[in-house]
Amino acid sequence: MDSKIIIENLIKIYGKKNFGALKLFREGKTRDIILKSTGNILGLADVSLEINQGELFVIMGLSGSGKSTLVRCINRLINPTSGYIYIDGEDVAHANEKRMREIRLNKISMVFQRFGLFPHKTVAENVEYGLKMRGVTEINRRQKALETLDIVGLSKWADYKPTSLSGGMQQRVGLARALATDAEILLMDEAFSALDPLTRAEMQDELLRIQKELHKTIVFISHDMQEGLKLGDRIAVMKEGAIVQLGTPEELITHPKNDYIRAFTQEVNSAEIIKVGSIISQTASLIIGQDSVSSGLKQMLEHNLPVMYVVDRENRPIGLVSKENLEGSLKEGSEDIKAIMKTSFPMIDISAHLKDIFYLYKQGLPLAVVNNKKEFKGMVKAVDVLTSLGQSNINLEKNNN
Repeated sequence: MDSKIIIENLIKIYGKKNFGALKLFREGKTRDIILKSTGNILGLADVSLEINQGELFVIMGLSGSGKSTLVRCINRLINPTSGYIYIDGEDVAHANEKRMREIRLNKISMVFQRFGLFPHKTVAENVEYGLKMRGVTEINRRQKALETLDIVGLSKWADYKPTSLSGGMQQRVGLARALATDAEILLMDEAFSALDPLTRAEMQDELLRIQKELHKTIVFISHDMQEGLKLGDRIAVMKEGAIVQLGTPEELITHPKNDYIRAFTQEVNSAEIIKVGSIISQTASLIIGQDSVSSGLKQMLEHNLPVMYVVDRENRPIGLVSKENLEGSLKEGSEDIKAIMKTSFPMIDISAHLKDIFYLYKQGLPLAVVNNKKEFKGMVKAVDVLTSLGQSNINLEKNNN
């Protein structure tokens, strides 16, 4: 996967005459010692990470952890003290202001916590604003604004003032304004934290829907672990300006690096976060028209499996056979897998969460896991689910003890 944003050894120190503070940091001194010795605040402590093209990347942490500083360094609303920020291979950390204005106009859009809408302009005029700054003609920017408002479900409100809209609707306008410029990168700094819980959940769902359609590179800042786990393809958790752990939501839940991460995740329902694709235990399958009863039984014995899925030539699951079925068929002298396979079986998408699959085990069969093309990716047994959830509970107990 191609990297869209690469950050290398990024350091930010707040305060004048920060050379002494930078020297102390490079000597290994802590944030508290640097503050006490120099009066300077260490905002970012040698941060390095890569954000992939089309990824929804979440940066999390408590207040003062450095998450907002990091995202604002990406578009240079804050200038880093040291280090590099590459966007599509260009080092924007050292670009001049003229070049940064061009990047902000054409490549990066930002959505703020407090909407930042112009109350005297209509909804459409607010959405058009970035296009107007770019010099797009009135007719073209109006058309683009309406198209973008349609994406966020607000086309009927184009000619109203923002004060006529609810908080959630106003945030949709802010999101539409960022999307209207067709910027490849979307920075969202605590974008939903000012909303009530119900509206916030709706906006999270809306963002996921839009991302599925547009595939932007999104950097989302949050202090809410449940929100971060819901939205993020990957999550970086920060503390005192440094990244404590970076990984997928499943990795943070099942393999927290330390007590700080465990404390962040202790109230989270693991079944709502862990995806089926992360716990696949067996990917072997039998191919109809290619495998016989004899070869199928041989594979079962090699893999020590009581059952195996049967797929067609396009690798789509079409049936399930057991060891007993195959052994019985051999005794009868038949090599036809199709004649003995069970064609009624439970199937689930690889992106589904564990909470969505429990009812499928009522048949007593392992689940066939498929991708969006219905291709077989493996199977998941009930014990795999229980083991995964059990591991999460063990990590929680470690934190509580």
